Amino acid sequence: MRALAVLGALGVLACTEGASTGPAAITWDRDVCKTCSMVISDRHFAAQVRGGPKNQVAKFDDLGCAMKWLDAQPWADDAATQVWVARRSDGAWIDGKTARYVGGQTSPMGFNFGAHDPGTEGNDFTTQRNLVRELSRKR
Repeated sequence: MRALAVLGALGVLACTEGASTGPAAITWDRDVCKTCSMVISDRHFAAQVRGGPKNQVAKFDDLGCAMKWLDAQPWADDAATQVWVARRSDGAWIDGKTARYVGGQTSPMGFNFGAHDPGTEGNDFTTQRNLVRELSRKR
């Protein structure tokens, strides 16, 4: 019985901000984007990046904000860096490094692309980061 309680407590801890992997909980309409400081409210375009020396999570209201911010980090290309993006269809968290990205959406900060499951048509992560760099230069 005691072992079950310990396992249950560990499961709860794994889902919190202090977890070392995976996406953190977002408090919708309260948490703010690390890049633009807008409230994160659209569950279909949100993103998170976990990494750096302290393995901290940064939250974003637009996939473009996340990629723009990530490019400014010296550890951006570290294999341990995790990127989580909201799947466009239902807002579920998927791995941003394996997701596919499709334009023609209307996103909170106007980068206007949505994330889709691996295997679907669209840009891969590297191609999309390059596109966001180009869009950011024009702004």
